[in-house]
Amino acid sequence: MLEQSTIENNARDVFQGQKASDLMTTQVFTAHYDWSVNQLADFLVDHQISGAPVIDESGKLLGVVTLTDLVRYASLQSDEPPVRDSSFYQALDNYRLSSEERNAFRVTVDNSTLVADIMTPLVYEVEPVTPLVQVAEAMVRGKIHRVLVTQNKEVVGIISVLDLLKAAISL
Repeated sequence: MLEQSTIENNARDVFQGQKASDLMTTQVFTAHYDWSVNQLADFLVDHQISGAPVIDESGKLLGVVTLTDLVRYASLQSDEPPVRDSSFYQALDNYRLSSEERNAFRVTVDNSTLVADIMTPLVYEVEPVTPLVQVAEAMVRGKIHRVLVTQNKEVVGIISVLDLLKAAISL
């Protein structure tokens, strides 16, 4: 097993001289604070993403919402009847499951609950000029999966753990 210091030194070598803007994805899908959790679930599935920054009607960044937030919310709604059918999980189409087995994957959602009610208001953000080593270290220390890249309080990009891994193996 690799020692922590070895991993950190390798990360420093791999990302040396690079900044957040070198790696960030500039096409950032944003969720709106006034969407229902139902709309959010559809949005995340449609875009095949696990989280998104949350904005208000003026585009101001309010927080971040993730699948974890959605699952945590759904788990608290156990008294509610399931309202999403199993087609919500497209991946299950590849498996030969009975209707009963597929129905076990239903998610409970209450359309009156909004993204603003379940989002995390704490945002991890960096500037485009932030050294990539610093971004990676912050993600490890904070145990976070994505960092928003902002400039003048506007989201200009996003860096995910997957982005960092792709960059590390391509070098």
